[in-house]
Amino acid sequence: MAAWSPATTASLLRGIRGLPLLHCAQRMFASQTEGELKVTQILKEKFPRATAIKVTDISGGCGAMYEIQIESEEFKEKRTVQQHQMVNQALKEEIKGMHGLRIFTSVPKH
Repeated sequence: MAAWSPATTASLLRGIRGLPLLHCAQRMFASQTEGELKVTQILKEKFPRATAIKVTDISGGCGAMYEIQIESEEFKEKRTVQQHQMVNQALKEEIKGMHGLRIFTSVPKH
C-alpha cells in the first residue's frame, strides 16, 4: 500500500475547488443554493415539457456534485442512456465545473 505524501494530504484537506472542507460541510438551511437554482433554470429552459425537476447539491453546498431528477415527455421512447445524454448536453457548460452528477430521468405516467 502506498503512503500518502504531504502534498496529497494537503490537497485533500483543502477540499473541493480549493475551498476549506468546513465550507463544503456547512450548508445553510436555504430553500435552494445558487447552483441548484441555476441548474434548475437551465433544465426548465431546455426541457419545457418537464412535469417535475428536482436539483439537489449533494456536495454539502459546494456546487461540486448534484443529483438531478427530471420527468419529461421529451424522454418518451428514448433509452435511459439517451435521456441522460440529453441532460448532459443541456448542462455541458455547467458540468465542466462539477466533480460529479447523478441523473434520474423518467417519463410522466398518464
